Parts: sequence; structure tokens; C-alpha cells
Amino acid sequence: MNKSRIKNLFIAGGMIFFLCGGCSDRKSVEITGEMKVWHKITLTFKGPLTSEYDTINPFTRYRLDVEFSNGEKSLAVPGYYAADGNAAGTSAKAGNKWRVHFCPPSEGTWNYSVSFLRGYNIAISDDLSKGEKCFFNGVKGSFTVKKTDKVSPDFRAKGRLQYNGTHFLRHAGTGEPFLKGGADSPENFLGYKEFDGTYYGGNNQTRSGEAAPNSGLHLYEPHIKDWNEGDPHWKNGKGKGIIGALNYLSSKGMNSFYFLTMNILGDGEDVWPYTERNERYRFDCSKLDQWEIVFKHADKLGIMKHFVLQETENECLLDCGYLDVQRKLYLRELVARFSHNPGITWNLGEEHHATEWSPYGQTYRDTKKMADYLRQTDPYDNFIVIHTHSAPQQRIKDMTAYLGFRNVEGPSIQCGNVNEIHEDAIYWINKSAEAGHPWVVCLDEIGQHWKGALPDEVDPAHDTIRYKALWGNLMAGGAGVEWYFGYNYPHSDLNCEDWRSRDKLWDQTKTALDFFHQYLPFTEMKNQDDITKAKDDYCLAKDGEIYAIYLPQGGSTEILLTPGSYGVKWFNPRSGGDLMTGTTEKVMGIGFASTGYPPEDPGKDWVCLIRRQL
Repeated sequence: MNKSRIKNLFIAGGMIFFLCGGCSDRKSVEITGEMKVWHKITLTFKGPLTSEYDTINPFTRYRLDVEFSNGEKSLAVPGYYAADGNAAGTSAKAGNKWRVHFCPPSEGTWNYSVSFLRGYNIAISDDLSKGEKCFFNGVKGSFTVKKTDKVSPDFRAKGRLQYNGTHFLRHAGTGEPFLKGGADSPENFLGYKEFDGTYYGGNNQTRSGEAAPNSGLHLYEPHIKDWNEGDPHWKNGKGKGIIGALNYLSSKGMNSFYFLTMNILGDGEDVWPYTERNERYRFDCSKLDQWEIVFKHADKLGIMKHFVLQETENECLLDCGYLDVQRKLYLRELVARFSHNPGITWNLGEEHHATEWSPYGQTYRDTKKMADYLRQTDPYDNFIVIHTHSAPQQRIKDMTAYLGFRNVEGPSIQCGNVNEIHEDAIYWINKSAEAGHPWVVCLDEIGQHWKGALPDEVDPAHDTIRYKALWGNLMAGGAGVEWYFGYNYPHSDLNCEDWRSRDKLWDQTKTALDFFHQYLPFTEMKNQDDITKAKDDYCLAKDGEIYAIYLPQGGSTEILLTPGSYGVKWFNPRSGGDLMTGTTEKVMGIGFASTGYPPEDPGKDWVCLIRRQL
């Protein structure tokens, strides 16, 4: 820390504050947050007094960037206009506060250097020489970051989820691989009544083949009871329903949720970051601060935030699909406000690209430019995917265009026919590996579109989707599943108020994820369905060491083993529990060997676990 620049240091409410000495008040910097690895550290500056609606647009005519470096690594982090600095609580639209969030990837001393420019469209300009240095430009300083003392499942303990050139994300701090399980619905999760500036902007008409609009907005009243004392809220108690919903999802062992950040012209018509539905250049500071409260709580719970940036109906809304001022501004604002969160997926678009029923879409070229800009702007290199259409021919056509392209790291698969899920995941795992850029392959929406994952009261067993979707993806070598709710049943894709409507499904999902983490070195295993004799089973194997066989109707099969002695155990994918002994406890690897039979419940699905014995 440059002591000559520090006038004062004090601690209040667990936060650390620094004020620059030897400079005018306009150059003061306030640093808040826990000074620990993977935690949010916020720098707030006093700059020009303006407002969301000022004639000189603060979102386009000013640009804040802060470079953080520790001698080995340097990160250029974009900042944003923060109104009065407390907009989540005050609903302020005006003020002189400018802010940047930093999530340090390592401990030690971090130096920072501030750039603050003004000029026409300087916020998204590629030529910063056109900007005029002003206000607090040039402020420098440093702070010390300590090792985190958080515990699991907090992402701030495990570290940022990162793509590392394999088929699985890993936590940067611990190296632990990540398998996701969570909610794809409601896709308009952020269409929440207690967020500022949030309202239904559509015409209340239901389109053919689509869910009915949710004109009443979400409140998540059944989850208010899941809010706990000490949990965040805003404006004297608002937000308890949405925070409680995340608490419930976490309590079921789920670790991801999917949401649109802009559904203008889309199915929901109730989510956008702007000050108004028809605005494209000005952002709602208080609404976005309230979003951040929710996202930060999700980090604490170890829940990945799956940002879906647009949907098929509006992928050409910004700049007619091109990468220009509106699109760059939109992406930069989201990155500046939210990219520091250590558990993020950026999804370039739901049901992306044109189809017969949605003929206007981004070209492959324009989508790649969007991905490039997102990668360039995001200092943390968060995971980037594309959500597919449901028809296999369309999915193959679209995603083949991205094989080998470095700034798309996986497909977010929508599969209209559950019978195609397993083979589809195998296809993309193999094709992406052949292209030299392995993808993380996740299943994020299942068909039929009107059905999805049914409520427990309609389908209490969930036998088909447990087999075809959940285990189908994981046993292919996939990285996990989010559950879409369709639109013909209560608590659907747009109007779900209570995630308890799928309580049993969350349990089954957790059972599968726990089995993989506890018993399988799954990052080292490959799908090998062809080494068993059953026709409808799945096999994941690390040759000569361990084999997992999912048998959808139980029974027995034969498996080709490399020479050795192997123990045989059984696992119940319906209810979990300890491994069990069936009719065979030991087999020899001398060609095809019989698994024997599971211990109970004939005709039900079982997993046979075969492990080499020393």
C-alpha cells in the first residue's frame, strides 16, 4: 500500500474503508468487502453527479476500468455507474458514485490503477485515446488479500468455476470437478415483484405452442418460510421469497439455476436490465443492485448462476443481431456488475439461431463475435455456452458451426425427445474432443415442450426422466442436468412459485450427483456402452479399474473386463443409500463376466459398480 496516499483507514460493520489523502474529495476511493481470496471486494469512487436519465448518458459517455495486478497476474475489470451507491435500498436513480467489483484469485498484495474517461460512446469504444481523462482517473493504491477461511459449499471457499480444456468444470481453488443439478424453470426467475422497475410488458396473449404469460409476476410466497434470520433482504424486508427459494434449492443439494436476463418480445416479457422495456442504452441501477444481492447469496450457497442473455424471439433485438453499441453496452454492464461472482455460466442465447418457426436469428458469425466480445470484456473468463433447439437435425447443424471455436465451451442442450439424450451427449463429447476443444456437455431442457419434468403429484416416481435424462447424461460423460417444467401443469416454466412441486425430483438428482462424487473418478472415465451385452443399459468405465453400469430394469448383464479380480456392489438410484451386495460379490476379468443380480426390487433400475480388488 502506498502510505503517502492514505489519509485515513477505519473499520465499520466488518468492512474495510480507505480514503485517499493528498487529493481532493473527488478522488476519494472507498474499498469495502472481505479482503479474502474469491470474495467480492468493491471500490467505490466519487465522480460526476448524474442520473439514469441525464442528457449526458452516464452509461455510454463515461467509462470506468480498473487494472488489478499482483506482479504475476493482471486483470482489467470494467466498472459501472452506481447512482448513490446504495440504490438497492434507496431506489436512487441519481448520484455521483462509480463502482468496480474485484474477486481476487490469489492472496497477497494487489495493486490497482484507475482509468476514468468521458467521450461519445467511450464505454464501448475500441479506441480509448478518444476518451478524455477526468475526475478520479489515475488513482492508484493497493490492498492485501488473505486466504479464505470459508467452508463448503460456498463458492468462495472452493474457488471460481473454470473451464480447463476438459469435459468438466473445476473449482479453481480446490480443483474439485463440478457436476450440476438444478432448476431450468422458471426461466423468468428474475421477473420478481419485489425488484424495482419490474413489470409485465406484454399483451397478455398466449402464442401457439408457448406457455401462458405470467402477468402477475413472481413472489415465491411458499418460500418465504425458507428465508432465515440473517439472510439478505432490501428495503425493509423485500426479497425474502426469492432468497428463500434459493435456500430451499440448496437444502435439496442442488447447485445451479437458469434465468433469462432479457425476455423482451419473448415468452415472459417481464425481465430486462433497462430503466424501461423500450430502453436500450440506460440501466436500472437499483434493480441490478437487487439482482446482485440474490446472486451473491447464491454464491454463499454454492449455487451456480446460469445467465441466459437472450432468447430466440429477441436475439436480433439489439443492433439487429450485430455486435454494435446496444449489444456491447448490454454485455459490458452485465460483466461489470456480475462477472466477479465465482460461479457463472454465460449462455449466449436460448434456442439460439433461426428455425422455421422463428426465422430471425443471429448468424454464426455474429454469435461468434458476441462470444469474442464477452470473453474480451469478462476479466474472469467465465464459462460460455449456447442453448440449442430441440430438434436433432437443427441442433447438429447449429452446434457443428462452433466445434473448435475457443470461446464457446459447451452446448446447453435442449432435447425434445428423451430417448435421444444419451446418444446426443456422447455425440457432442466425442465431436468436440475430435475438434481439439472438448466441450462440457450439459442437459438444460427436456421435451416434450409442454411437459418437461412433471410435478411430483403428477409423476411421483419420475422413472422415465431419471433413466433417460438424468442418468442418460451423466453416464454418457456429461456434466449434469437442469430441469425444465413445461407449461401444461401447475408450477410451469413461467409461473412456478414453489420449487417443492418437484421435491422428489431434486432428491433423485442429488442421489445421482452424490454417487458420482463419492464412488467414481468420473473425470477419468469414458462411456463404453459397447462392452456390455444388455441393449438398454449405460456403461461408464476406466478400463481395468472401475466400471459403472446403469440397468434401467435391473436384472443382470455381462461385461467385458480386462484381466483381474473385481468386487461387485449395487446402488439404488431411486433412493440412494449405501452400496449393497447382490447375488455375486466377486468376478474375474477373463472375458465377459456376469454382474449377477441386484439384492432386491426386481424390475427396478439399479447401478452395478464393479471395482478392481488389490
